[in-house]
Parts: sequence; C-alpha cells; structure tokens
Amino acid sequence: MHRSDSHAPTGALRPEIALSWQRSRMSGLTTSRPDLRVEPDVVDRRSRLVAAAEPVLADLAEQLGDAAYCVVLADRESRIVDVPVGARRLRDRLAGLGVVAGGVFLEETTGTNSIATAHELRQGIAVHGEEHYLEPFKGFSCYGHPITHPVTHRLEGVLDITCFDRDDSPLLRPFLARAAHDIEERLLRTARRAEQRMLAAFQVAAAGRNRPVLVLGEGVVLANPAAVELLDPVDHIRLRELADGVGRRGTGASPQSPPVRSVRLTSGREVSVRFQAVAPGADGVLFEFTDPGEVRPTAPRRGPVRRAPARTADCLPGTPVYIGGAAGTGRTTTARSLTGADRVLIGAFDASEAAVRGEAAWLVDLDAAADGAPGLLLVEDVHLLPEACAVRLRRLMERPDLWIALTGAPLAELTGHGAAVAAACPAQIELPRLRDRTEDLPDLVRAMLDDLGLGGRLRFTSAALAALAGHPWPGNLRELRTVVRTVVGRRSAGDVTPRDLPAGYQVSPRLRSMTPLERAEHDAIATALRECGGNKLRAAERLGISRTTLYSRMRTLRITV
Repeated sequence: MHRSDSHAPTGALRPEIALSWQRSRMSGLTTSRPDLRVEPDVVDRRSRLVAAAEPVLADLAEQLGDAAYCVVLADRESRIVDVPVGARRLRDRLAGLGVVAGGVFLEETTGTNSIATAHELRQGIAVHGEEHYLEPFKGFSCYGHPITHPVTHRLEGVLDITCFDRDDSPLLRPFLARAAHDIEERLLRTARRAEQRMLAAFQVAAAGRNRPVLVLGEGVVLANPAAVELLDPVDHIRLRELADGVGRRGTGASPQSPPVRSVRLTSGREVSVRFQAVAPGADGVLFEFTDPGEVRPTAPRRGPVRRAPARTADCLPGTPVYIGGAAGTGRTTTARSLTGADRVLIGAFDASEAAVRGEAAWLVDLDAAADGAPGLLLVEDVHLLPEACAVRLRRLMERPDLWIALTGAPLAELTGHGAAVAAACPAQIELPRLRDRTEDLPDLVRAMLDDLGLGGRLRFTSAALAALAGHPWPGNLRELRTVVRTVVGRRSAGDVTPRDLPAGYQVSPRLRSMTPLERAEHDAIATALRECGGNKLRAAERLGISRTTLYSRMRTLRITV
C-alpha cells in the first residue's frame, strides 16, 4: 500500500506538526535521540482500559494478519501498556526505539509522534516519515487516536498503528478511529455497571450510620454529610494516592479485613480510615473513617502563607500592616475597618495616582497627611509604587507616631519595591480569592443584603447559592456585590432561586463537567501551583502528595500551567 501524499519538507511542516516540533524543542529534546523513560512496573494490565480494549485488539489482530503493521495501546499517562498486534520484524525495530511496555511517549521525551502528539492535542493525528521530530523515527509512519471516556470525557489512553513509511496508507486513519470508538463504547458499558456497584456499596456502608463514609471512583465522588464536613478537597487527593490501585488490583486482604491506615487531614486531625474496593476489579474505593469526635485534634500543619488574624482589631495601632489579595477581595474594606472611635483615617492614597499626577506632587500630599493628626494613613496598591515613592514610604513606616496600612497584590505575587515595602510590615493579612472560600458565600450574601437593608426580607435559596458557588469569580467580592445588587433590583422580598440570578450565573459552566468536590479539588491544586510559581514538585510537597499523583490529578481535572 502507498499513500498519496508526499513527505512534507522540514521547512513546510503542517501547522500542527510545526507546533509539536516547537514544543519538543522548548522541552530541551534534541533530534538525535529520545529522552525516554521506561516504567514497566507501573503498567496496569488489569485496568478498565485494557479490559475494554482486549476484544477490540483481538479483532484488529485477526483483520491485519501478517501485514507489516503494529498496533500500540498507551494509557492516560501516555505510557505504553502493550504492543499486542504486529509483524515480528517491525516489532523488533520499534522495541529498539523504546516502543515497549512501560515506555513513556510524551513530546518532552520522544518528540513528535502519533502517541505523544495525540496525547498532547487530545485529537487524532497522523505523523509521516520526516514529520517525526526524532531522527530514528523518520523511517516510520503512524496514526494515533485518543480514547476518551464517554461519561467523564477524560482521556483514557491513545491507540496507535505504526508501519514502515513505504507501507503507509490513508485508509489507516479511519481504520484506527473506528477501533478507538469501539473501545470507548465498551468503556461506556463498563462505566454504567461500575457506577451502579459504587452507589450500592455506598448506600450499604452509609445506611443508619453517622460515621463518615466516602466512595471515590473515576469521575465519581459519593460522600455522606459527615464525610463532607470532615474532609477538605486536598484530603481527597491524599486518599486517592493512599488507595491507588486498590480498586483495580485489589489489596491482598480479604473483604473481612480491609486495610486500615492512620491519616492526618489538612484540618490537623489524625483519623483512622478503612478502605477497600467496592467490588473485585472495580474502580471505586470505599473509605470508612473513625468517628472524628473520638479523635484528639493535633496541631494543624502550618503553611508558608500567613492568613488574616481572627479580628482586624488584633492589629496594634502603630504597627504597619500589609493587606494583600487579588482585586475585589475586600482589601480597602478590611483596611478601613481598622479605624474606629479612637482610630481615625487621616489620609488615603492610591499608588497608581503617582504616575498620573507625578511622583513629586503625590509625595507632597503624602507628607502633608503624615504630619496631620494621629491616626491611620492608608496607601493602596503599593505593588504599583515607583521607586522614589517606595523609599519615602519606607521612611514614614519607621516613625513611631504614625500608623500605616498598605494594600496590594497577594504576598506571593509581589516583586521589587512592592515586595520590599510589604516585607517591612510586621503584621500581614492575606485575603483569599472568593473562589477559594465559596463555603462563606451564604454569610457574605447575607451581609450584603443587610448592608442594602433587606437582610430579613430576601433570602438566597441553597440552589441559588450552589449555582453561584460554581463560578470562578475573577472579580471576587466586587463581582458578587454586583450580582446581589442586580438581584435586589429585580425583587425585594421572598426566596431568590437560580432563575432570579443574572443570566450568566443561573447555571455554572463548571458544574456541568465537575462535581462540587472535584471542583474544590481542582481549585486546591490550582492554588498550590499558583503559589509555587508553577513548580509542580513544590506544589506536590505543599499538598502532601507525590508528584506522580499531582500529574495524574492535573490531567484528570484538566489543569494546565
């Protein structure tokens, strides 16, 4: 068989191939040899992907016979599970290039090829001869197609067919796509049975008990109220790691004696958890926890970021205080709450005005306010301060007769003069983004309604609050306040349902693809990555999980950095 199109010259690569080459170069990969990792011990030959693929691959073997083609199955980590179909000579050549069980085919390890690039793009792709990034692969043509779970819409693996370049044929693309679709159909049937087993196991374990019960499956989270109250989203990540493989391979323990582990939760509690597969060969794992009331709390784990004091009044007059947070998180409101009957605001300045009015004029007004009556001097957005203004502000902060409050970007995002000024403040308050504190939405909404004089007349229902909780809230409290005011403009009494919210907030787009617990897990990982500057190793350490687990959850939850 011969394909109709000719090899693309290096200078005229197809756009998708050219972009793949660029990604490969940026990863530091050279064209002469792969940076291949082979992890045969990690390959799971009893996974649901393998179970669904086996009969389809058997059919492919029968159809291809002795033809010079190899079929390769890779898992969701782009790790080769098996090369179940292929002519001996071709298989031997590919094995010499790392196409073996356990070989990790990512663009950063093997460059442009149909496994790595299909995994990267989440779509089918063909790579012909010279289009391969690595020189040793240029004698081959290959077609790759992602295998996506029909229920969760998550990547399960990649199916590939490879041949010598001279044996290429355009018919291979639809041939492979049909096989991948057949595997997805079998995954769908398996998923329905698995979900039924998980629900049944959860109902039996939770019936008539106050003890926390949790079931974690692929795309499934079932928790009774006690488990929801006990566990943080980060705890879900640790539990997944603790029971990794239990659902697929079993634990070796009998159902009467499932393993018990001691786990420290992010709340600081030390709890005992018993876990087991919901059924032999099933993906879901059932967790049962010791009654938290029987557990003695331990000291909570301390993180590197200092959070807000329980009361802003705890900030002593005369002690410079820095209030950091994203725009709209309530920095100005928090700063102004420091004042009171004996704490007068003597001046409020915005660092951005220094560039508009001129540094000299801005400093004159700042000095004049500082020489006024005793009280609080507020300087906002200090991360925007020019150097001269930052130097003068540092000197004013040293005056014992002057109390200064500063607001600006989150501490982890500060650089240059802003970071130096914030570091000089003994008291620091970090205000979380609204998306990281959605559990406070009921109290926040009630407080806003009270401010508008409707606290006892208007009530947001749980359904309305659930719809709001699913939004990313880039405008934070400012955006929430706008939504509340819009609702108040439409009605002034009674229950607020999702239909009363602005059109863009009635149904959260994120709720369509994630459960609330998955969404919280997503945000916990995203926050750790953001605070660690995208460093995955540090983020994994902060979350208390392995880097492998972090990568797995990032792919599952579609988190990119």
